[in-house]
Amino acid sequence: MNFFATLQQEAAAERDYLLSSPIIGDALAGQISTAQYVAFLKEAYFHVSQTVPLLMACGSRLDASHEWLRKAVAHYIEDEYGHEKWIEDDIRACGADPAVVCAAGPSRATEIMVSYAWDTVQRRNPVGFFGMVYVLEGTSVALATNAAAKMRTALGLPESAFTYLDSHGSIDRTHIRFLEDLLSKVDTAGDRAAITHAAKRFFYLYAEIFRTLPDRAAALQRPELEQVA
Repeated sequence: MNFFATLQQEAAAERDYLLSSPIIGDALAGQISTAQYVAFLKEAYFHVSQTVPLLMACGSRLDASHEWLRKAVAHYIEDEYGHEKWIEDDIRACGADPAVVCAAGPSRATEIMVSYAWDTVQRRNPVGFFGMVYVLEGTSVALATNAAAKMRTALGLPESAFTYLDSHGSIDRTHIRFLEDLLSKVDTAGDRAAITHAAKRFFYLYAEIFRTLPDRAAALQRPELEQVA
């Protein structure tokens, strides 16, 4: 069994915890409000905007024996650059002002996940950051396009409100194949352990973002969401 398959197996329980988040089920059933969707986009903005800086930091901390991995980091930087702008455009297409929405700052769950990502890169093994890549891209492939289609119909929003989800659903299918090939080349026990440990933690941390998004009633009470509530 290659490492990618082993990773999928070892992190299966944590992945199931993420996918069982109630609001994910609601989104796939088209049963969330526009305000809840904008709340999700706000949190996505704050972790997506850190992706390129994190990749840059990761690449800078890899040693000469990981030069092959640094090349992959450069590839990811090129592909991920500017994606937070898509989210701003999506928020605007939902009828909200992204400056007002994002001025509220990230939720505690998002702030903790981003902080853990920086801790992984700067204090632990930077190779572990690919555990986060595995979680975010694998989740996008599993959910993004399907959820976008359901919400577009239920909410009556234009296609321009789903740029981030639609694009990531298709882009990350390519990325996950690239990642599978990349992880198959990770051949040291320490690097494999770092990626597996990080993936398990990031599944939980990402789930907490979903599990702490506001329900319909709570969304109505968020000042930054009043524009679309």
